[in-house]
Amino acid sequence: MLHVQQRLGIVSILLSVEEADFVYIRKQTGMTAGNLSVHLDKLATAGYIHVRKFIDGKRPRTVCRLTPLGLAAFESYVEALREYLRI
Repeated sequence: MLHVQQRLGIVSILLSVEEADFVYIRKQTGMTAGNLSVHLDKLATAGYIHVRKFIDGKRPRTVCRLTPLGLAAFESYVEALREYLRI
């Protein structure tokens, strides 16, 4: 799941904040809204992130946060990379 550069970027962003909204993640990654939506859905389906959608005043907002499963997957991915680079 995290071998895809865009998803790894999303998870990396969420590591450093408690939660981030869609606009912030889109700006940080440079992805289009449609592309970001697809990757957020895949991460959410895998249980790596929690996505909360709500109306803030009159504007819809999407806020994401990393789950414990997502953190464990990221740590495992980094460890696998370290092992690979030792070879």
